[in-house]
Amino acid sequence: MSEDHGYSDKDVQREVTELQSRSATAARLFDIRRLIGGLFVLYGVIVTIAGLTDDEAAIAKAEGVNINLWTGLGMLLLGLFFLAWLKLRPIAPPTPVAPPDERTPDH
Repeated sequence: MSEDHGYSDKDVQREVTELQSRSATAARLFDIRRLIGGLFVLYGVIVTIAGLTDDEAAIAKAEGVNINLWTGLGMLLLGLFFLAWLKLRPIAPPTPVAPPDERTPDH
């Protein structure tokens, strides 16, 4: 007793393929390396600008080291590292699954 809902096997397979494609796109979009890299670059720019505008009193308070400048540059480098890593090693797309009628039988 199977009910026919008007969907053929090809319709179902096309829908599955489309959902897999959307899932892979979402995985690339929300890759943790992109989030970490973007935040470190953003905060690195802010802290570097703060370091460039520090006065002598702020530098003297940190034992003569412009800590904001050095921390900001370090954050920028770390953020750029994560973004370069993302660019050089993207997430591999999932391997497509063959429909049941195209699979080779197990012997």
